[in-house]
Amino acid sequence: MTDISSFVSPGAHFLKETDLTPSQWHQLIELAALLKAAKKNGEEEQYLRGRNIALIFAKTSTRTRCAFEVAAADQGAHTTYLDPSGSQMGHKESVADTAKVLGRFFDGIEYRGDSQADVEILASDSGVPVWNGLTDEWHPTQMLADSLTMLEHSAGRDFSDIAYAYVGDARFNMGRSLLINGAMLGSDVRIVAPTPLLPPDEVIQEAKAIAAKTGARITVTDEIDAVAGVDFVHTDIWVSMGEPKDVWAERIALLMPYRVDQNLMDRAGKRSLFMHCLPSFHDLNTTVGKEIFEQFGLDGVEVTDEVFSSPRSVVFDQAENRLHTIKAVMVRSLGRQ
Repeated sequence: MTDISSFVSPGAHFLKETDLTPSQWHQLIELAALLKAAKKNGEEEQYLRGRNIALIFAKTSTRTRCAFEVAAADQGAHTTYLDPSGSQMGHKESVADTAKVLGRFFDGIEYRGDSQADVEILASDSGVPVWNGLTDEWHPTQMLADSLTMLEHSAGRDFSDIAYAYVGDARFNMGRSLLINGAMLGSDVRIVAPTPLLPPDEVIQEAKAIAAKTGARITVTDEIDAVAGVDFVHTDIWVSMGEPKDVWAERIALLMPYRVDQNLMDRAGKRSLFMHCLPSFHDLNTTVGKEIFEQFGLDGVEVTDEVFSSPRSVVFDQAENRLHTIKAVMVRSLGRQ
């Protein structure tokens, strides 16, 4: 049996990247790689047998839900899914009261929704490990998947030798988390966005403080040419779930120069690969994609299909790695020999 004792931190929450030290962040990625290899080789051991896990989804999901459910099943745990209408939390019952109830039933709780405050209350009041599947402010499970993917596509180089850029609206979870993630890893991380859409200054300062300890190189700019020489180009959709449709016109006007097309990838360099947390409006095969095309004439929004569907795109490797890294998060908190 594989000894996972050095990776396990019983009862640990996972609410944002800085809940862990840089060393612990590296260890969690290492654990994910080990669990992925074990599954691929048919040698997976179950460290979560008999555990019960609540999955609270105040926002709907494909990858996050499937990753938690499959990872738990692989590890011998049982999950209960609570969709946006599946509980009284925040409606007839406070988040704190819900936390106290669920903590009596479950060994761990995942939360995906708008509010970072809600996931923090679940952690403080439930008495069991709580994991952030996404809030408006942070997306730590996605960061682990992104990091493992970049490592796998870097030909044995360390994170300190990897450069990546995030291009797009950087005010919210993906821009913030990718900035902090790069600082934690000691990488060369570049956040490229229009000035009004850059991360909050307190997040930038936090990243710089971490970088001073890890050796990371931090760039936050509105200059597109900052993508030159990166190994990976990340982006995300320009209007998030829950935002009104009438913001599309303003957002498109601001972000069209930052659209990931072949020209931008050429600026990044021949070895650069494309990454996206998904879903993506890269073609006309979605309702939203069709609506945007009809209103604005854009065939592909934050990224063109030419880039998204090219051999330089590793978005589906990235999506698969949600499974292995989320498994590592749960094993770290609840794993037992």
